[in-house]
Amino acid sequence: MADNGPLYLGFDLSTQQLKAIVVQSDLSVVSSAKVDFDQDFGAKYKIKKGVLIFVDEGEVFAPVALWLESLDLVLRRLQEQNTPLNRIRGISGSCQQHGSVYWSREAEQLLSAISADKALVDQLTGAFSHPYAPNWQDHSTQHECDKFEETMETAERLAQVTGSSAHHRFTGTQIMRLRRKLPSMYEATSRISLVSSFLASLFLGTVAPMDISDVCGMNLWDIPSNNWSEPLLELASGGAAAELRSKLGEVRQDGGGSMGNISPYFVSKYGFSPECGIAPFTGDNPATILALPLRPLDAIVSLGTSTTFLMITPVYKPDPSYHFFNHPATPGQYMFMLCYKNGGLAREKVRDVLPASANASDPWATFNQHALATPPLDITSEGDKAKLGLYFYLPEIVPNIRAGTWRYECNPDGTGLQESASEWPVEKDARAIIESQALSMRLRSQKLVHSPDNVLPAQPRRIYLVGGGSLNPAITEVIGDVLGGAEGVYKLDVGGNACALGGAYKAVWAFERTSGSETFDELIGKRWKEEGAVQKVGEGYKKGVFEKYGNVLGAFEEMEGKILEVAKNT
Repeated sequence: MADNGPLYLGFDLSTQQLKAIVVQSDLSVVSSAKVDFDQDFGAKYKIKKGVLIFVDEGEVFAPVALWLESLDLVLRRLQEQNTPLNRIRGISGSCQQHGSVYWSREAEQLLSAISADKALVDQLTGAFSHPYAPNWQDHSTQHECDKFEETMETAERLAQVTGSSAHHRFTGTQIMRLRRKLPSMYEATSRISLVSSFLASLFLGTVAPMDISDVCGMNLWDIPSNNWSEPLLELASGGAAAELRSKLGEVRQDGGGSMGNISPYFVSKYGFSPECGIAPFTGDNPATILALPLRPLDAIVSLGTSTTFLMITPVYKPDPSYHFFNHPATPGQYMFMLCYKNGGLAREKVRDVLPASANASDPWATFNQHALATPPLDITSEGDKAKLGLYFYLPEIVPNIRAGTWRYECNPDGTGLQESASEWPVEKDARAIIESQALSMRLRSQKLVHSPDNVLPAQPRRIYLVGGGSLNPAITEVIGDVLGGAEGVYKLDVGGNACALGGAYKAVWAFERTSGSETFDELIGKRWKEEGAVQKVGEGYKKGVFEKYGNVLGAFEEMEGKILEVAKNT
C-alpha cells in the first residue's frame, strides 16, 4: 500500500476501554491506541471496571465526561505514534449496546462551536441534561420490563415486534425509568442517543442519527415495520409518544456512506483532513460480525465467562429466549444472538470437582481427558441411555431457570425422558456440560439454518470459536460434534480488537464501495485475509454423530420444560 493511500479509523467504546485502530484499504493495521478507564481515570471518576454502581436500586452507569476525556486522550496517543491522521478518509466504530446519553437543549450549539484550544470535557459539560449513561449491566428496570410485556400482551408478541423480549438493559425500559425517576431531567432533554450515535455525534459536531442495527437493542424499534413502535413509545414516554419520537430522531437506514464531514475541532487539534467523512457507528455485537466478515449460515460461539452465539440469517423468526437485530450493513439480513450467563464459569465448576490427576499443574487436563474419553451422550453400547444435563451455577437467561444442576436420561431416539435415578459419576459431567451448552444453541438456532449444499442436514456452514474456551481441544471437538459445521470448526483470533476492527472495516466499506451498490460482504470479503486470524481446529460435521444429537434434541427441550414447570410451582 502506498504511503499516501487512504486510511480508516475504527473505535470500540466498551465498558472498560476506548480503543482506536487505523487500517489501510487492504485492511492491514497501521496503528492502534487505547485508554483503560480504570487505569487512566479511575481515581478521578471513582469508577471500578469502567462504571459506577448504586447497589440499592441495581443501577450501573458511567460518567459521560469520562468518555469525552478518553476520546481526546486516545487521539493524542495515536498522534504520539506519528499516525498520519491527515490521511484518514473515513471513521466509524463500535460502542457498548443499550446505553443511552441525554443531550440538553444547548447541545447542538455547543457541539458546533467546540474550539481546538480547549478539551472536549471543558466545552461540552453543558451539552448533557444527565451526566451519566446507563450501562448494559444495569438491572433496575424490572417494573418497566413488566409494563413493556403487558403493553404488547405477551413476551412473545414483544419479541415479534422488537426482536427481543423485555430486558433490564434495553434502552426503552431505561428511558421509561429515568423519565419517572428524574422528570426534570427528561423534560430538559432535547435528544437521546445510544452510545454509538453519541460517539459519532462528537465527530460530526451535531447529534447523529441512530444506526439501523444498534436501534434494535432498545425494545422500541418495530423491526418488521421498520419504524418506531407507537404503542411502546407511548408507554415509555408516559403518553407523549410524539415528544419521545422527536427526542430519539430518525434512524439511519443505510449502514454505510457518509453522514457528514468531521468537525473542525478534530481538524485543527489533531490534523484530520476536513474531507474526512463519518459513517454510522454501530453496537459491539453487530461490529463483531463485521470483523470476520461473517457470511449467512456461519456462526460465532464466544466462549468466555459467559457464552454468546451469533449468526447471520435472512430469516426473521424471533423468540423471547433470544435476540434479533437488523444487520448493520446488509438490508434483508438479520443478526441472531443468544446470551448465556453459565459459560466458562460453569465449566470451571465441573472441572474443579473432578478427582485430581497426576497432571495437577493443568486443571483442564483432567477435564479434557474425561470429556474426550466419554462417547457422545455416554452411549457406549446398545441399550445404553443417553445422558442429558443442565449445569446452572447462576440463574440462566436461556432458558429462564434458577441456579441448579439437573441430570436426566432418555432413550437414544429421544423417548422415555426421566430424571436420573442416581447421580452419575462426576467424570461424565465433563462431556455432558459441553454437550448441554451446545445442545441449547442447536435447539434455538435450528429454525434458522438449512443445508449448506442440499445434501448435508441443516447446520451452520462454519463455526468460529472465540474467547478463552476456544483454546481447549475438548470443548472444540464436542461443540463441533453437536453443532456440526459443514466446513469445519475454526478458532478466530483478532487480538481482542474485533469490535474496533469491525468499525474500521465498516468505514472502509462505507467510503470505498462502488456507488453504494457494493455490499459489505462483497467488498470486505475480497480483502479480508484469514491468514494469522483463523485456524481450523475441528472437523465439524461428523455423519452419524451429528444425527445422534439431533435425535435427543426434543428430549433436551422437554427436560428444560419439566424443570421450568417445577420452578413455577415451587
